[in-house]
Amino acid sequence: MIYGVAFPAPSEGGAAAPVPAGERIARSLPPSERQFTGLLPELSENDIQRAVFIHLRTRGAPGIFAFHPKNASADMAGRKAGIHVGLGVEPGIPDVIVFKPQRFAQLSPPHIFALELKTLARGRKKENAHEIKQRETRERMRVCGVIVGLAYGLDEALAWLEQNGLLIGRSA
Repeated sequence: MIYGVAFPAPSEGGAAAPVPAGERIARSLPPSERQFTGLLPELSENDIQRAVFIHLRTRGAPGIFAFHPKNASADMAGRKAGIHVGLGVEPGIPDVIVFKPQRFAQLSPPHIFALELKTLARGRKKENAHEIKQRETRERMRVCGVIVGLAYGLDEALAWLEQNGLLIGRSA
């Protein structure tokens, strides 16, 4: 099952009621494998990113080009950090970058989108130095015309991608 894709349980009257992603997943497990809350543990940032790219590959808008900039080494300390900075690696680049062609692609450049992904729990914590750098980088990108976003959890990430026309259809 793809995280975030709706498989709601039927309710009275035959209409399907929306079910949160964690609950949908938990319902598919036998009771012995569920946590005491009945829900699975929170998705990690890697899990969220993996699910986002599954959605982009399976229901991405026509013509988009989406990728993850493997940039984690920019946050290293010491000599390696200096090497990477010297090579042009920029710390704080968002997790998902998407180019979307405009209607008349030959006449105008593509729209560029950048989405930073966070776990739900991260939203309840104070910003650390790395996140401050990420926020500053997103602001620099916004000044250059990039459409940037910050999403806590998979549901927010999918909603942001849908609102910006990067995904076709809607997840629950």
